[in-house]
Amino acid sequence: MASLEDQYNWMDARYDELGVACSQSEIILDLPRWQQLMKERAGLEEPVQRWREYQQLAQEIASTQELLQNPELKAMAQDELTQLRQREEDIRQQLKLFLIPRDPNDERNVVMEIRGGAGGDEASLFGAMLLRMYTRYAERHGYKVDYISLNETELGGIKEAVFTLSGVDAFSRMKFESGVHRIQRVPSTESQGRIHTSTATVAVLPEADEVDAAIDMNDLRFDYYRASGHGGQYINKTDSAVRITHLPTGLVVTCQDEKSQLKNREQAMKVLRSRLYERLQAEQNAVYAKNRKGQVGTGDRSERIRSYNFPQGRVTDHRINVTLYRINEIFDGDLDELIDLLTIQAQSQDMKDLALEA
Repeated sequence: MASLEDQYNWMDARYDELGVACSQSEIILDLPRWQQLMKERAGLEEPVQRWREYQQLAQEIASTQELLQNPELKAMAQDELTQLRQREEDIRQQLKLFLIPRDPNDERNVVMEIRGGAGGDEASLFGAMLLRMYTRYAERHGYKVDYISLNETELGGIKEAVFTLSGVDAFSRMKFESGVHRIQRVPSTESQGRIHTSTATVAVLPEADEVDAAIDMNDLRFDYYRASGHGGQYINKTDSAVRITHLPTGLVVTCQDEKSQLKNREQAMKVLRSRLYERLQAEQNAVYAKNRKGQVGTGDRSERIRSYNFPQGRVTDHRINVTLYRINEIFDGDLDELIDLLTIQAQSQDMKDLALEA
């Protein structure tokens, strides 16, 4: 593999080459080609600027080292050299991160699914807590929440919730939430103060479009029926709910949150495309995921990823062995610390995979 220096020298030259190309009249007149080259150049801009800053620092370090020979300036030069070398190392780490291939799904919107697991009514209540946690997180980050399906219980829990999060880099922030979540607490109905353990599953899917997951309409069966649950008189008097079955795979998607049958159909198709896209990606990445060492979770819905312990006020992420004693803040949507730690761990593993460790 080419060294970091070789890769950035190539990127630097390519950046200048694209600048020249994008100013040529024949390329400007070819709008699609011009847009393609401008997009490529924009993607190189920040890494190249960091690389040039790194090179400038190397020159400053060399000049400062010469001052060490002067007894009167040695102490000052030594202090400045320490700062310059720290800055150089910081930028070098940034340069390594720039070389990690970006997940092509990171910029996509998200389809999230929450389902109560083991624990009966308590699991459904836990599912409702997770739903509130993620919607509060969405509010903090300005993500738009659209419900596709919400199956509630009489006690205020949820058997299933399917919704989308739309916003900048939504998938990159939420993708590590897939898996089994576990809660340990004393339910309000528990008279003897015993701690109960319940689970809920979370699935995070990148929202797919028609190009990502082409669907033959002949492979689909559509069923229309009257929606049930909270929604007033209107929702129970019209056949607005939609169930779509993908016959080749057996995948079933339902949507009844909208009053319009057409809107429910569109929302259900959105979820179906995302599930098919996820299945396709899982098949393509099966060998890589099997061979990869120390990855931050598999994204498998059967994997227990996090525990929430109310008696001790702690939240533990089992993939990175991190425990935070901020359970109330986390359930109020303050997930950034956990997500940042998971992202750093994943980036560190990616650098090892790319043999970029110093």
